[in-house]
Amino acid sequence: MKLAAEKNLWSVAFCCISTGEFHFPNQRAAEIAVSTVKKFLATHELKIVFNVFKELDEKIYRELL
Repeated sequence: MKLAAEKNLWSVAFCCISTGEFHFPNQRAAEIAVSTVKKFLATHELKIVFNVFKELDEKIYRELL
């Protein structure tokens, strides 16, 4: 996100990294992602898109956001 802001990009998309093949817990991954993004957006203007593949992930992200 920092690099995107430095390069004057207006959006960044993130997928659910490591929650599939590497079995990182979906809930915890989303909590980390949303928390990190919220902290960044407190001082930067950038559109963030969370790209999810499973209904479970969509539900988790909707609850957190």
